[in-house]
Amino acid sequence: MVLEIADITVLPGTGAEFADAVREGIRYVADTPGFRNARLTKGIESPGRFVLIIGWDSVEAHTVGFRESENFARWRSHIGPFLDGNPRVEHFDEVTLPGPAAG
Repeated sequence: MVLEIADITVLPGTGAEFADAVREGIRYVADTPGFRNARLTKGIESPGRFVLIIGWDSVEAHTVGFRESENFARWRSHIGPFLDGNPRVEHFDEVTLPGPAAG
């Protein structure tokens, strides 16, 4: 699984509305083949900063399957009014760590 990490800054005072827009609009992302899951986190020290984490089967599921679909425009119409600049988006592979020692 590939993780899309989107670092998002919203306009001052719009955090709650942005979170509601993500809750409503995530259906357009989830409708994309290759979508696995999504999680939204909000900054504590920076309450206008959010990190959206989406699991995909592959980078292409996001960059081609979703970004080149009509659902991308629908998604952006939900969250776009709250954005303070463009989100910073990168993709990550999981690095396996050892589990707790048996004992």
